[in-house]
Amino acid sequence: MTPVMPTPSLISLVLCLTTCVLQTQELRREVDTLDKELEQACSRTHHPGDMLKLLEEKLAHWEKYNFTGSIIETYVFKFTSDRFRGLKLSSRMDRKLDGSRRFRHAMNFPAELVEGIQVQGVEQELVCIYIHSPCIFQDAHNSSVLNNYVLGAYLQSGRVVGLSQPVEIQFWHDMVLDASNATCVFWQPEAGAGSTGSWSKEGCETTHREGTVICHCNHLTYFAVLLLPTDTLSPAQLASLTYISTIGCSLSAAATLCTLLLCCFSRQWLRDNTTKIHMHLLAALLLLNCSFLLSTSLATSAEGLCRVTAALLHAGLLCALAWMAAEAFHLLLLLVKVYNVYIQHYLLKLCLFAWGLPTLAVVAVFVFRSDTYGYHAISTSEGYSNVTMCWLTSPPAHYATLCYAGLILLFNTLVLGRVVMILRRIQQQKRQARKDWVTVLGLTCLLGTTWGLAFFSFGVFLVPQLYLFTILNSLQGLFVCLWYVTVHRQSKLGTNSDTSR
Repeated sequence: MTPVMPTPSLISLVLCLTTCVLQTQELRREVDTLDKELEQACSRTHHPGDMLKLLEEKLAHWEKYNFTGSIIETYVFKFTSDRFRGLKLSSRMDRKLDGSRRFRHAMNFPAELVEGIQVQGVEQELVCIYIHSPCIFQDAHNSSVLNNYVLGAYLQSGRVVGLSQPVEIQFWHDMVLDASNATCVFWQPEAGAGSTGSWSKEGCETTHREGTVICHCNHLTYFAVLLLPTDTLSPAQLASLTYISTIGCSLSAAATLCTLLLCCFSRQWLRDNTTKIHMHLLAALLLLNCSFLLSTSLATSAEGLCRVTAALLHAGLLCALAWMAAEAFHLLLLLVKVYNVYIQHYLLKLCLFAWGLPTLAVVAVFVFRSDTYGYHAISTSEGYSNVTMCWLTSPPAHYATLCYAGLILLFNTLVLGRVVMILRRIQQQKRQARKDWVTVLGLTCLLGTTWGLAFFSFGVFLVPQLYLFTILNSLQGLFVCLWYVTVHRQSKLGTNSDTSR
């Protein structure tokens, strides 16, 4: 038998197949290398978003290639726009080699996906990318997404936005999720701080079912379910609280300023220590309210000016709390004055305590640790809708301030308990005792109890507590002014009380 020589066409076919196999192996090695680099990108300085762009560029050159790696799955579907009737993709729940479980996810593309394409009958490429990584799409707030899943889809021919029939994306899970702690979002590249990108829910609607979150979005991009912290506010709630605090602080600042001016022009009001202590408290509240109003308006100014404003606000808060403690201490002395308690340079010592110590502490922090003050962002349930003010930026300083306030509130509570015991002993003077009750409750509750609401900002108490705290404490200066004017008017009419002498 004579050997059959291969024909030129057969040789060409073999060479073509060999070339395709080599190109496929080369692409697999490149994408597999890229998959491993993405897996290790969280601990590297190279930004993982750049690697994602590199992956998209590779897929643009090899459209027919599907790939499944440890954190990346890519699928490319080709179709003609006039014959496209929709597409449904779904994964399955499986277990990885390390024993962890992957939850199902699915994407449903409507037939209207190609409604914006101008030229009909032209072949289109739909690229779907499934990413299982917590760090590739990481915004400035280190937000977490459900199951660390990000599902992406795009047409190679161009952007797809404003769909009349939205794309449906489903995420399965085993958590307790609802509208308060999970929402559908998409990725906005290079839209956040430092050009890292950010999450947005514009154009997406969220539906919660048992074990499933369903997203309906009117465009194509990268989608995920953003997990919201439990102790955050919505942008609408934060806006309303900001409005309430601005109005309340403005009214309190105006009321305290008018009362202080009235007392300065009517020196007969300043004949006793009780009235002088009231005026010092009003001055501290005026400083607190004015510095708070400045802290939001100057949050967009130079950093140095913002730090000065934050330090002023911190000093105003500490001084106001100190004068609340001074009021409680003075009330206690008034009720036990039957023992002829006398303190030399009494008012001067109160001023050193309530003005001197807080001011000294703030100045020391500002001089030696000026970075303690600066821009403070108040996060909402949507991490990209925040409010910035000039305030403390150091967690230790924040906790120290809370401890300081807690000690003062504890002191005021103990004073209130002592006052109640004293009032019970003098019940035979019913009319006088009743007046003491009004005075003590009016001062102690307004100057101490309302600030205690700050320690109930968790769980179901968060939103009601914040509204009560904002309303009562922003109007505190107004309440104290009304109380003082009322007591002074009664004293002029001959109705004397222990706390107004």
